[in-house]
Amino acid sequence: MTVLEQPGAYRPTPPPAWRPRADAAPLLPDAEPYRLLGTAAAADVAADLLTRLHRELVHGRRYNAQATALTRQGRLAVYPSSTGQEACQVAAGLVLEERDWLFPSYRDTLAAVVRGLDPVQALTLLRGDWHSGYDPHTHRVAPLSTPLATQLPHAVGLAHAARLKGDDVVALALVGDGGTSEGDFHEALNFAAVWQAPVVFLVQNNGFAISVPLAKQTAAPSLAHKAVGYGMPGRLVDGNDAVAVHQVLDEAVRRARGGGGPTLVEAVTYRMDAHTNADDATRYRTDSEVEAWRAHDPIALLEEAMRDRDLLDDQSVEAVRESAERLAADLRERMNQDPVVDPMELFEHIYADKTSQLREQAAQLRAELDAESERDAGTDADTDTGADKSEKGAR
Repeated sequence: MTVLEQPGAYRPTPPPAWRPRADAAPLLPDAEPYRLLGTAAAADVAADLLTRLHRELVHGRRYNAQATALTRQGRLAVYPSSTGQEACQVAAGLVLEERDWLFPSYRDTLAAVVRGLDPVQALTLLRGDWHSGYDPHTHRVAPLSTPLATQLPHAVGLAHAARLKGDDVVALALVGDGGTSEGDFHEALNFAAVWQAPVVFLVQNNGFAISVPLAKQTAAPSLAHKAVGYGMPGRLVDGNDAVAVHQVLDEAVRRARGGGGPTLVEAVTYRMDAHTNADDATRYRTDSEVEAWRAHDPIALLEEAMRDRDLLDDQSVEAVRESAERLAADLRERMNQDPVVDPMELFEHIYADKTSQLREQAAQLRAELDAESERDAGTDADTDTGADKSEKGAR
């Protein structure tokens, strides 16, 4: 007879695992996306912030247009434009401190540029060049991620490690609505909430995962509602209202830095261009739908609010546009220069100490390059000899 089988023995009550760990109400997002522009609260927004946001939005729109043109000229293999989503990109690039980290997806080159990354370096990966094109540690910008949502667990890991070390660091991870259908999204949010990691997740809901509309991906009231299941607050914001996105992200970053844990922010926006230059968006959406969203353009919304406060006039608008043209011209000139590539760099910056397989592969490639160089040298010598003979025959 065991102790528990004895008459009158103490029998503990099973833990109430079914009970909620916290009140869900404070975690729920608003019923409608939070907006600031066009409301009375917009009058209290600092003028210098509005000016900075406007400048970056106009620069970003021109940057997207120029990068798209570079794909048609063969200077980029592919470019996923963020035209129409610039408010999300700009806000994400501005809210972080220098010590913080940005974890972008493949569509977030503009956010990296606003963060301070050189525009050419931001596009290097998309032209099929050297690794990520930049040193992530120097810029506190993780490599641009082409696989969907894989950057999210990385952001959580970095943020958790920083907190364990006592570093005052926040990670901001960007992902599209399509990325929320990936397992990495679930794993990242679950770990972040359990560990109370200082990380902010920004979901740019632009309506489509390539050609798949959001309604075919989830039946949730909003993507922000998914936060409640993990035990973190969800915020729903108008992704074309640059000031609102900046404010919501700023609050989330401050909360994370203060030990409040992660936040999931869903920014409702729209991708005006095709998924990439290889996509035909007319196959899955109508021109009338696109035009309806043009009426909610983030640049136009901000300019209207700034003109109402006499913070913007035709002259200042033209000055910003001329500045954007100079940025585009510089990008065009430098991207038109053929990069000097070294195939041996394929083996650099993968491991601190190369594995035996990498050393073997590097040696094999080195031998092939040397053999090719010798063949080229021999061909040049034969050509020179033939030219000498022709010259003698002519004399």
